[in-house]
Amino acid sequence: MGEYMTFEEYRQLCQEINRHNYLYHVLDAPVISDGEFDRMLARLREIEKDHPDWISTDSPSRRAGSPPSDKFNKVNHPTPVLSLANAFSVSEVRAWYERLLRLDERVKDAGFVLEPKIDGLTVVLSYRDGSFVGGATRGDGETGEDITSNIRTIKQVPLRVPVAADASLQPPSSLVVRGEVFILIRDFEALNQRLSENGEKTYLNPRNTAAGSLRQLDSSITASRPLMLLVYQVLASDGQVPATQWQTLEYLRRLGFPVTDTAEYCAGIDEVIAGCERWLQQRDRFPFEVDGVVIKLNDLALAEELGVVGKDPRGALALKYPAREVTTSLKDIGVNVGRTGVLTPYAILEPVEVGGVMVKQATLHNYDFIAEKDIRIGDRVLIKRAGDVIPYVIGPVIDARTGSERAFTPPDACPACGQKAEHFEGEVAWYCVNASCPAQLVRNLEHFVSRPAMDIEGLGIKIVEQLATAGLVKDVADLFTLKKEDLLKLEGFAEKKAENLVQAIDQARLQPLPRLLNALGIRGVGEVMAADLTAVYPDLESLGAATVEELQAIEGVGPNIAGAIVDWFSQPANRQVLAKLQAAGVTPRQVGAARASNALNGATFVVTGTLPGFTRDGVREFIQSNGGKVTDSVSSKTDFLVVGENPGSKLEKARALGVKVLDENSLRRLVQGE
Repeated sequence: MGEYMTFEEYRQLCQEINRHNYLYHVLDAPVISDGEFDRMLARLREIEKDHPDWISTDSPSRRAGSPPSDKFNKVNHPTPVLSLANAFSVSEVRAWYERLLRLDERVKDAGFVLEPKIDGLTVVLSYRDGSFVGGATRGDGETGEDITSNIRTIKQVPLRVPVAADASLQPPSSLVVRGEVFILIRDFEALNQRLSENGEKTYLNPRNTAAGSLRQLDSSITASRPLMLLVYQVLASDGQVPATQWQTLEYLRRLGFPVTDTAEYCAGIDEVIAGCERWLQQRDRFPFEVDGVVIKLNDLALAEELGVVGKDPRGALALKYPAREVTTSLKDIGVNVGRTGVLTPYAILEPVEVGGVMVKQATLHNYDFIAEKDIRIGDRVLIKRAGDVIPYVIGPVIDARTGSERAFTPPDACPACGQKAEHFEGEVAWYCVNASCPAQLVRNLEHFVSRPAMDIEGLGIKIVEQLATAGLVKDVADLFTLKKEDLLKLEGFAEKKAENLVQAIDQARLQPLPRLLNALGIRGVGEVMAADLTAVYPDLESLGAATVEELQAIEGVGPNIAGAIVDWFSQPANRQVLAKLQAAGVTPRQVGAARASNALNGATFVVTGTLPGFTRDGVREFIQSNGGKVTDSVSSKTDFLVVGENPGSKLEKARALGVKVLDENSLRRLVQGE
């Protein structure tokens, strides 16, 4: 028996569920998630099991959906459009099967069909003599809303069946089918972007979008929305229809209705369980939102004989996936500091379970996102977690506001070091540009010692973390003051390992200027940009004295990168790091390496795969020493792609753009003038 509850509390729960039903099905403005609603309904059914005398005709457990909106004419369905009972684990699926088996042993040999439970809006389509004559929402299961003019705008809806000429297939004079209208995830994202650019209200999720689009009084608005349809059931027909669900899907497909291509036939319950578990693991394969898998008895006559419980047919069940979208309270907004100094806001949430994981924090993307969505501290927010993706906030539930919510003001200083936060025109991000910021220290060090930068052998992320935690290194320049005695205090260091690391750090003092410039982690300055800059400025002093205008005269340097460089060198903390590097003997100059030739002068190269005769750095130096330029990504400005063993996707892109492709021998012949 569940937790004790009085009759009055039970009636209040009924009213609350009915209110959420109305918000979801009529107004398309839910204030709680599907998972929360399912838990409320499950609690209600527990109580009614213990107190069957309390059940009234208006109990939510005896209804499917809610009354239709007054905006549309009402339509009586020819047969009840039933809902589905829910299961939340494979053990509940097996228990459902065993109940059916006790009712009728024929269930054992009836077979089952698995279909995706699409998170969309149920529609009922009516045909007379093969022509589409009406479309309606499910409404309360008995009566729906007439949305014929809107349904007609969906290109997937056949206006006449069969669509393809088929002499062996004659449609019945009267046919009523059931399907689901939805929006593909990619189309939903594109629609929201378009609405946002036009200054219009965006949608929280694809289901709300589909529902809102179908309930437009102006069907031209519906026509502008990327609605899709999948049909899966014959509700009524005055002609002969298939005897099984599997055959029904094929029958509907032959008539010309869009039907899922992922349905699966299962001979027995063990196959059903295995299929359900596999589908759960592969839920991201669907291009649309699915919130579970529908399990149907394949024998439709047997399913009919088994009858219904309330408004749920016994012969079908929905196994609900763990909710990936839930609502919870936004308690506060914090700020993280990334390696490049980006200040990223994150949501501090009332803990809530999402997709089987307890979530306390979620990303808020950036400050512009908070402003666009008008997210306020104290809001009830919708959050999502898909697969292994970090949970993120979709937006606030405006209708749940009480007036106590507070607007968020971005901090004007870095929360870790107090340095004034900076914002660059044309970018959404705010930055801390202090190279000594403690929140950036470990990632800065990791980048500084990496192979494309100072290439200090033996200094991996674990040792970097040890050095930072022990307080031996407070900025990148401190690496060059480390002594063997310092390292021996750290766990895992013996004499030889400490000596080797000190020696590797000492050798890094001799690295050329482009590597040091890349290592400093200035925003927008990577390997290629560092090489371009040091070809003009022979040392850090001259680069640090350059103006924005002078820097923009260099090919590839735009106003944002030029501004970032000037800003970085203007910071006192960064100048202190440069002074410490100079004091430690790290003062490389670009003396202008002698070119082997000008054979590749002005040509831009990209390298992919492994070249037997070169290291990765070796082929870059070979191209540059002969006058060529090496970039990391293929574009319309790329002249040549040099391909080695195991090339990646760059080869496909180069072919698509018509970029010339060379192997190692062709590259050498090109340099030789052949």
